[in-house]
Amino acid sequence: MLDPTQDILRTGHQPLDALFVPRTVAVIGASERAGSVGRTLMANLLATPFGGTVFPVNPKRPAVLGVKAYPRIADLPEAVELAIIATPAETVPGVIAECAAAGVRGAIVVSAGFREAGTEGSRLEARLVEEARAGKMRVVGPNCLGVMNPHTGFNATFAGAMARPGSVAFLSQSGALCTSILDWSLREQVGFSAFVSTGAMADVGWGDWIHYLGDDPRTESIIIYMESIGDARSFLSAAREVAYTKPIIVIKAGRTEAAARAATSHTGALTGSDGVLDAAFRRTGVLRVESISDLFNLAEVLSKQPRPRGPRLTILTNAGGPGVLATDALIAAGGELVGLSAQTLGELDGFLPEHWSHANPIDLLGDAEPERYAQALAVAARDEESDGLLVILTPQAMSDPTETARRVAEGARIADKPILASWMGGRDVAEGEALLNHSRIPTYAYPDTAATVFGYMWRYSYNLRGIYETPVFALDGGIDRTAAATLLEGVRAAGRTLLTEYEAKALLSAYGIPTVPTHIAPDVDAAVEAASALGYPVVVKLHSETITHKTEVDGVQLNLADADAVRSAFERIASAVSERERTGALHAGDRPHFLGVTVQPMVPLDGYELILGSSVDAQFGPVLLFGTGGQLVEVFKDSALALPPLNTTLARRMAEQTRIWQALLGVRGRPPIDIEALLQLLVRFSQMVTEQPRIRELDINPLLARPGGGSGALVALDARVVLHDTALDDSELPLPAIRPYPLQYRSDWAFADGTPVRIEPIRPEDEPLAVRFHASLSEQSVYQRYFQFLKLSRRVAHERLAQLCFIDYDREMALVAKVHDPATQQTEIIAVARLSKVHGTSDAEFSLMISDHYQGKGLGTELLRHLIAVARDENIERILCEILQSNLPMQRVAERVGFHLSAAPGHPTIYGELKL
Repeated sequence: MLDPTQDILRTGHQPLDALFVPRTVAVIGASERAGSVGRTLMANLLATPFGGTVFPVNPKRPAVLGVKAYPRIADLPEAVELAIIATPAETVPGVIAECAAAGVRGAIVVSAGFREAGTEGSRLEARLVEEARAGKMRVVGPNCLGVMNPHTGFNATFAGAMARPGSVAFLSQSGALCTSILDWSLREQVGFSAFVSTGAMADVGWGDWIHYLGDDPRTESIIIYMESIGDARSFLSAAREVAYTKPIIVIKAGRTEAAARAATSHTGALTGSDGVLDAAFRRTGVLRVESISDLFNLAEVLSKQPRPRGPRLTILTNAGGPGVLATDALIAAGGELVGLSAQTLGELDGFLPEHWSHANPIDLLGDAEPERYAQALAVAARDEESDGLLVILTPQAMSDPTETARRVAEGARIADKPILASWMGGRDVAEGEALLNHSRIPTYAYPDTAATVFGYMWRYSYNLRGIYETPVFALDGGIDRTAAATLLEGVRAAGRTLLTEYEAKALLSAYGIPTVPTHIAPDVDAAVEAASALGYPVVVKLHSETITHKTEVDGVQLNLADADAVRSAFERIASAVSERERTGALHAGDRPHFLGVTVQPMVPLDGYELILGSSVDAQFGPVLLFGTGGQLVEVFKDSALALPPLNTTLARRMAEQTRIWQALLGVRGRPPIDIEALLQLLVRFSQMVTEQPRIRELDINPLLARPGGGSGALVALDARVVLHDTALDDSELPLPAIRPYPLQYRSDWAFADGTPVRIEPIRPEDEPLAVRFHASLSEQSVYQRYFQFLKLSRRVAHERLAQLCFIDYDREMALVAKVHDPATQQTEIIAVARLSKVHGTSDAEFSLMISDHYQGKGLGTELLRHLIAVARDENIERILCEILQSNLPMQRVAERVGFHLSAAPGHPTIYGELKL
């Protein structure tokens, strides 16, 4: 999953081993009754020996299926790692408590009757979780089919058969779907590395399984049938880490309202907003598909073929119709048909018949023999504009499907791009299909399926590129976080949740987001004075602490050309509010609805009206929205969602999903807007949303974007901000699904000679600095850190440094020490200290690397002290490390800050432990 040079100790015990590779198992509720779940569980465990011991627990029988039974878990002759529980729901919390008391480390609860059964079931489930956590047990379910490990033969399910071993891990919230997929897989000879029915996920959820299977060497891809997300933050954290090296492919039920209701009824959990879920999947590199067949198609192709670098596909075919069908499917899936270059056209003209298509799809004509296919494939594969190839064959009188497949397989060996095939037909093409599949070229019965698969492959590549593409630094200057927090606290102290427009713009200004000058005028004379100072024409708007939408009370008066117009506008707004109060359209309250007006310059709408907003999703916390704004925003419905925080790359990816994006790049002779400035603004907006958690809703509409650049090119003309209920404590506010940059761990230090050092958490934008840092290290320093020599090309490879710089702050914290050279105006990383949590425990591991020039100057001790402080803040109970015996300086640093070091005889490393 991760570069093995990053985490030395992480290959040890995994908390879910008790659920997946147990050595001792108790079946609580084991039975002899024919057709019962308890009997089926026992029979399955005994039918496929897994190298462990099975103990039936049944107080009414001396034996079950010939195996001695025991009345209670406490009566077993030895400690048990896993309990499989198949007893009535009301008994399960007590059974869990007994298991915990007996030292059981994990449980699979197949019993139903919990959350999905209503209020009483929810109460039972809460008790189940409470007992499990008190005993430090991990629980799968309840209401699940169970768990299979096909490679060991472990079958802790009540399914009718055992899955074949393979390289795909299958996780499903639906037990019935599990049994259907299992039956299909046995017929099609599809194997699995893991086969898991997750059930209600009261404890062990998606994030736990993804993290565990990400470390499983037998698992090459993870496919998921999902009805609800569960712990969103855990899922996103694990998926973001694993998806880079192992595809995670999801089919999520509940796109339609009716399906969402059915899913909620099935699992007892909210399914959440489908659009937000899509944004979450994109953010973490998870690929969402639409059908069960797509799940397996994508798992196969991503394990056999390289990811495409772009969306452009070349199609080779011996029939026009299938090529057209493939083209339609490709475009619908987000792919593109590549245009053939002049060089490619010339080469093809050299050997193809006169009447070939002279375009893509490349129609080789019905009499295409194997040699023609081979030559055309070689030419198309060399075309640098093409990102992938689809080869289609229809069995015609002149065709030789088997020999053509052989020639295609030979040609595929030299291609560095994905090649898919569609050998259409039945018996006549079967041998050729088998040959292609044996050569790791996926085949599909129909070309439109193959084209759709390529579209998914591109989407997967695109999503991953967005995560790990190095962004540019967001400009941090001009942000006044203290001013923003003080403003919001003042509104809260006043008992309000709605900011006035003036306050909302002050909040935006604190984060460097340009706003139109705005003056408060409590009376008509002040309004005229403000208008005269600004210059005509002006806009006059209602100033209120209670009214959210000003246009609904005629509270916006535009294009006022003189003082008389301002006076009239003031009176119209005051009268409109008074009339609505009189008729009861506005509810009377403690605060007056009319506090005067604001006066602003009339800004010509000589650009694009955009909307930028934030709201809170029940499962994912704050969510960002960007798109076409103005009064018709809900008519055009041109918007995209994203999870904060953003960097410039992620901001671009969000904007690229909208139709307005193409116009912003320049259209019909109009110059583009300042795209980089827009991206910086989006990043600042996301920072504001994550750093000021009191914000519940925030809309900038319109955000005016003018072609060109400079002052006034981007300006917020109106803003609306609503805060969370004033009674909520900070601990009760919703958290972002992805942890934002931890500003609290920034600090300054200095060497003895006075050289200043900035210590701060690493960020994706640091990758160029990380390249220079790793390139500067001596071979000795590299060996002391990684216990092996690493070539420079590997040390500075983007794929590796991306994982070092693009970290999840919930899982690890990497502090970098930076120095700035005033002469060259360059900032350099001179050290990296990393604290990595051990999943499922309260432990963490630390590692430290210091540039050779700065070693022996106290920086290592200072960084390690910072990491210890971070660990305490993050509720870590124990820090571990492993140091080479030859690395005496690192041993002294560790001992200096309190580590206890111990060496195993004959082992080249020393282990360190610090209890906090």
